[in-house]
Amino acid sequence: MGCSTQPTDIGANAHPADTAEPYGALFPSGSCAERPALMRYGPMKLYGFDGVDERLDLVPLAARRALDRAGLKLSLDGWRSLSLEARRSIVQAGSGSVVDITPVTASTQRAQPPPQRIEPIHDPPADAPPAGLRGAGTESLAAAAQAWATLSPLDRYALAKVATQGRSELLQAACDEIMGIGAASTHLNLAGDVHMASVAQRDPTLRRAVAESRISMNADALARFQSADAPKGNVGATARIAGILAAKRTAELIPLCHSVHLTEVDVDLTVDQRVGAVRVVAEVEAFGRTSVEMHALLAASTAALVIYDMLKAFDRAMQVGPTRIIARSGGRAEEPVD
Repeated sequence: MGCSTQPTDIGANAHPADTAEPYGALFPSGSCAERPALMRYGPMKLYGFDGVDERLDLVPLAARRALDRAGLKLSLDGWRSLSLEARRSIVQAGSGSVVDITPVTASTQRAQPPPQRIEPIHDPPADAPPAGLRGAGTESLAAAAQAWATLSPLDRYALAKVATQGRSELLQAACDEIMGIGAASTHLNLAGDVHMASVAQRDPTLRRAVAESRISMNADALARFQSADAPKGNVGATARIAGILAAKRTAELIPLCHSVHLTEVDVDLTVDQRVGAVRVVAEVEAFGRTSVEMHALLAASTAALVIYDMLKAFDRAMQVGPTRIIARSGGRAEEPVD
């Protein structure tokens, strides 16, 4: 694709709708003998207020952040001359917590016109929001440095970038969308509205959680449990199945819990004759971006409740609990729980 006489610059300080002076080439403009290897760096993050969809015909904020960090100014014509794969690679690099400029530089080598080298532009600091965010209904954000610090680097970049354009309606839309993703809390926005936390930027890992519960009962009920001859049927087998089903349906019952692909659920029941109780231990594993503690807790609790339901005819004073996490691993939690 040829170079226009007035290319639209993006990357350093401009929105795709802005125009700037033509510039010289950073890379040779001739044919490339080898195509640079493009690397995948996680999911792309696109904002609704930015008006860019997955076709990437315009330059999304994540790509502008990546170009800024790489010290590259690229025209809209140059952006559109890139393959969709190259554009995605740039957006993916800019969507992460830290921008790796290697795929950004490699992906722009075939741009026509080529990018111009500029001074790299760093992300806005996390300690305080820029002054440009005061106004357009964002006083609460500007006044809360702690809330600003909880935003992702891309979210801070996006708000700061939009604030420089002097378009109050766009800034308000950006604040509404980004603050809805979670600033003051992972589950509350600054207006106090509850929402599910985004885990898109986390790396998938093996997650494991072990929970225990306990149900105390009299000797008659405990004997029925051990002999598996309660009027309602085999109490232990039914409780195990119920615990497994509960783990699988956790996201349907716990409003802010994510759906995960479980790889293993095990529910173990043991009798403690010394204290007259049944101990329930639920172990849950999954490979994903969020923990499975709630899944283990719900499995253990449900199994204990089923035991109560099936034996309550023999002991109306049975007690359930305590229920707690006793071990977890994966993500940020690798230690056993005392």
